Amino acid sequence: DGFVRLSFFSADIAHELRTPITNLTTQTQVMLSRPRSNEQYTEMLYSNLEEFDRMTKMVSDMLLLAQTEHGLIKPNKENIDVNSEIKDLLEYFELLADEKNISLQLAGPTVTVNCDRTMLRQALSNLISNAVRYSPVDNDIVIETKETSERVSISVINQVETISKKHLARLFDRFYRADPSRKRDEEGAGLGLTIAKAVIEINGGQIEAESSNDQTIFKIVYLTTKKYINNLKHSLTNINN
Repeated sequence: DGFVRLSFFSADIAHELRTPITNLTTQTQVMLSRPRSNEQYTEMLYSNLEEFDRMTKMVSDMLLLAQTEHGLIKPNKENIDVNSEIKDLLEYFELLADEKNISLQLAGPTVTVNCDRTMLRQALSNLISNAVRYSPVDNDIVIETKETSERVSISVINQVETISKKHLARLFDRFYRADPSRKRDEEGAGLGLTIAKAVIEINGGQIEAESSNDQTIFKIVYLTTKKYINNLKHSLTNINN
């Protein structure tokens, strides 16, 4: 399984880098084919800079994924007021949401989780950004918190067209696109959900997706301390037996 995933990854990263490199090469060849004005050269440099920025982000994201998967990044865990973090993120994404007349709402009680603050913010940021990007205009996106005796959950709820099961199972794969016809430059590098899953799992949580009745939910789940200890005791009992 590891060999197959590595093969797919090699093909994916080659494909993703080939497009911007081809664009840069073609643009440069066209510009050098004859003398141009200073304005034209400046415009080309800005265009090239966008491609370089995208490739830089992609390489940085891949490095982060490699580090998390090989245990090279250790989370700095602390008790986090989740609702406070969400409020800060919603203020950040408010301008982007306003462009599509999308309402960002926080619902649910105040909850606390023990995790790395930066990693939690990164995961939530990726989920909210993804929701805004694919949300239709005049829509509501709800970030809902819940807490039971066994777990704490943070759900990003978006009213969008139902995602089929075959696509739903692969949403967290690197570079995966449910709709291949979409242009990558409209979606980012295609690693947001993969990174969200990686940083949540390294903090002991889980992330899952469900989609039905024109509603898609991405849910982050952390077991409460009591449930975690009970699971640990159960595992140790099984080992002893």
